[in-house]
Amino acid sequence: MATQPLNAANPFTYRRSPSATEAFEAWLKEHGQELPKHTHPWDVSRSDIYVEDRWQPIFAEMRAKAPINRVPESPYGAYWNVTTAKTIQHVEALPELFSSSWQYGGITIGDPPEDVDPAVLEERRLPMFIAMDRPEHTGQRRTVAPAFTPGEIDKMAAEVRMRTAATLDSLPWGEEFDWVDKVSIELTTGMLAILFGFPWEDRRLLTFWSDWAGDVELGLARGLEDLRFGILSEMAHYFQQLWMERMGAAPSRDLISMMIHSDAMSHMSPQEFMGNLVLLIVGGNDTTRNTMSGIVHALDQFPDQRAIFEADGSVIPNAVQECIRYVTPLAHMRRTATEDADLFGNQIAKGDKLILWYISANRDETVFENPDKLIITRENARRHLSFGYGIHRCVGARLAELQLKILLEEMRERRMRVNVTGKVERVRANFVHGFRRLDVTLSKF
Repeated sequence: MATQPLNAANPFTYRRSPSATEAFEAWLKEHGQELPKHTHPWDVSRSDIYVEDRWQPIFAEMRAKAPINRVPESPYGAYWNVTTAKTIQHVEALPELFSSSWQYGGITIGDPPEDVDPAVLEERRLPMFIAMDRPEHTGQRRTVAPAFTPGEIDKMAAEVRMRTAATLDSLPWGEEFDWVDKVSIELTTGMLAILFGFPWEDRRLLTFWSDWAGDVELGLARGLEDLRFGILSEMAHYFQQLWMERMGAAPSRDLISMMIHSDAMSHMSPQEFMGNLVLLIVGGNDTTRNTMSGIVHALDQFPDQRAIFEADGSVIPNAVQECIRYVTPLAHMRRTATEDADLFGNQIAKGDKLILWYISANRDETVFENPDKLIITRENARRHLSFGYGIHRCVGARLAELQLKILLEEMRERRMRVNVTGKVERVRANFVHGFRRLDVTLSKF
């Protein structure tokens, strides 16, 4: 399938299929035996433990025995696991020593295949401000940050509530449907379209591109690299058309206009432009989308907490924080050591890869009592690390919190209980953590 956005004279078409999941699963059927093996017991880069939801005891063992430990061999090379809140915050507080820069490897566990032509590799690198160090990171972050100030978030609240209400009112009662598709994707993709000033009729392209950009495991599927880069190039082409349309226009509140009228981002290379689009789309789509799904799944799994939510709407702001902690929509971030360092007695060598497992820190027993349980009245729920820590803390955190808060408020307003009644399909990934499908049926409480 394809679409022709922007104007009828534009001959360029944009693919909408196959989805990243469809492409990877088809590749696995044919080439699954070619995947490198995970042999180390603490190699938590393996995606099966997340899709099967059995990662919790592995991280608990690491936190108890060796909060920082080295995996000498994995499909992604050697790396250090950093698993507790204290150790992750320490690493994130030293951004010069533990770099986020794409020049050292970026923010995810994967590295480019060693046998790729250097010229091709250079063309396909996607610098983005989350994968930059100071001062470049500072200038580019400041460009988009005004879109997420408290004042701007307040301006968005009425529209977010209107769209959330309309989406919930469109749902069937007493009939099974996929919450991910009908609610989570619809609400987050719509929000992204508003932020970018993106053509509404093509908003689902944002979800399509987000999945192709955010699935780290695609890097292991040799043969899909060209398809992935081609799809992301289509994304860049679409946004370049929007950029050109707005270059001569007066400044406005959408993110593209903010980039155009910024000294830090107005002269980006094509690769840097594509990289920052990937960051904003994945950051604004996958994370909130998966938390919206995770909230209703968690409330179904913990009926005592659902009863508290249904009885008392005042718990909703704290419940949002607890659900973000419990779900942890991005499982990890990567840092690379720029110098030799001693990290709590562990000798880190220059160039070593450190994986900060937010998904583990949010279950840290020294911070959160009974961490594997959803407790929506948890007093320190805000101490979660789902948004990161330090200079790279999520720039859109307030908007994510607003969307989740309004979703819960509007569900409660309708006395809407979401019951998980069918298929639950999780993301097969070690980076994005969440749900591909969640079949539910609505009832009244």
